[in-house]
Amino acid sequence: MIRIAVLLSLLAAPALAKEYLTGKQWQEPTIITPGETCGAAPSDAVVLFGGEDLSAWNGAERWSVKDGDMVVGKGKIYTKQEFGDCQLHIEWSAPTPPKGKSQGRGNSGVFFVSPPGKNGFEMQVLDSYDNKTYFDGQAASIYKQTPPMANAMRPPGEWNVYDIAWTAPTFDDAGKLKSPAAITALHNGVLVLNHFELLGDTPFDRPPTYEGYTSRGPIGLQDHGNPIRFRNIWVREIKAPVGEQVREPWLR
Repeated sequence: MIRIAVLLSLLAAPALAKEYLTGKQWQEPTIITPGETCGAAPSDAVVLFGGEDLSAWNGAERWSVKDGDMVVGKGKIYTKQEFGDCQLHIEWSAPTPPKGKSQGRGNSGVFFVSPPGKNGFEMQVLDSYDNKTYFDGQAASIYKQTPPMANAMRPPGEWNVYDIAWTAPTFDDAGKLKSPAAITALHNGVLVLNHFELLGDTPFDRPPTYEGYTSRGPIGLQDHGNPIRFRNIWVREIKAPVGEQVREPWLR
């Protein structure tokens, strides 16, 4: 009886599953140290503003630092360093008490690939708390292209957080577009853009275009006449995992 029980248990046991192997030999992922608190810069980040000075930016002579915050002044500023695919963390606060309405209230913008003389690709900064405007121009929109999937604004005077994954456009040797820019973004921890592919740059007064752009460029912040404050700005270059195909995929 014992032998029959053992045989029955073996027949009932599931067959050992096969394992799929990619045949790739991967490099070990880079070890980094996360920030000690939520939103703090990790060890491999480039800090663009840490509360002390504006040395990472061009054109910031007429902007200021007050109480550890960057305060919008006159003229657009842009980073001295250029970036392609990247992760950007930036925090901003609209003026309180609020003044103005629609696009005239707490307006600025975060621009990718935005050198002098080029519009760039804008994710809108705007006080959209109890402030109606056109939907593709409110906070966390891609300006004139898509609204965010939700309005996650905090009240004026409180801090908003953008965490953005930017995929830069790519071009062939003749400058023709190969793949469009794409953006995924969280606003105060809420997913508001999910790999949205941009139609081109984001001007106010003409259709979007990729003409004249490259895959890398500075990050810009806009002066729209409102004293927006920024803090804790950092960026990481995005690099794909590295591996080499050493044999065909197989099951073992």
